Amino acid sequence: MTTTKAVAVITGGSTGIGAATAQLFASRGYAIAILDVNRERGEKTAAAISAAGGSARFYACDVADAGAVDTAAASVEKDVGPAEILVTSAGLIPNTESVMEMDLEAHDRMWRVNYYGTIHACRSFGRQMIAQKRGAIVTLGSINSLAPMPLPAYNPGKLAVARLTQLLAVELGRHGIRVNSVGPTYVMTETLQSRVDSGLRDLKKIMAVHALDSLPMPEDIALAIGFLCSAEARTITGILLPVDSGWHAAVSYKTYAGGVPWKE
Repeated sequence: MTTTKAVAVITGGSTGIGAATAQLFASRGYAIAILDVNRERGEKTAAAISAAGGSARFYACDVADAGAVDTAAASVEKDVGPAEILVTSAGLIPNTESVMEMDLEAHDRMWRVNYYGTIHACRSFGRQMIAQKRGAIVTLGSINSLAPMPLPAYNPGKLAVARLTQLLAVELGRHGIRVNSVGPTYVMTETLQSRVDSGLRDLKKIMAVHALDSLPMPEDIALAIGFLCSAEARTITGILLPVDSGWHAAVSYKTYAGGVPWKE
């Protein structure tokens, strides 16, 4: 049975940026469909949204499996209605490695989730939007798609997502569907905070190449996504919007061999 609410689908919506985005759209009156492999966290997030007065359902789904995404999309349409908003937040984040010594199986899995998972969701839910002649899609890119980093699966994959976003923006624009991407820097999620606390990430080193003195929280990325899906952004499509605390501007400036023109 469908609802009278517009439907927002969030892949990877159980935690982090995805959960914050689901909560944002729920607060704006959308019926939320959370797709994730983590049933426990996904159901918990959906229950929290419902307890706060929103409407949310969880669908167990591995976005790397095109058939599973098609099945989930059909279930969402039957249960709550066709998607009007899609946010492809599902993704894996690696540790540093080299091309010559990387684990090829892990490399392939990351591409299947991060890149193909984005394609699968855009195709399955994009068809629903085409039928309705409206919709907005936001893919999760990364600010590091703008520069090389020692992440040989993640880094090129996010660059591919940026180009895919542009292709879809043109292909779907004639149907009244906008497609954009957000490019976060490091986001202070629970996972990053735990890695900082355990010494696996050096927060001082991270902040040294940002213009601002704080990193975005998941809620900050969600707000950027919310803007790109809003009427205020009705003529914006095909862009990568950095949400990066000034990383792109600062990374070369602050690492200039002659130093910066002030005392640290």
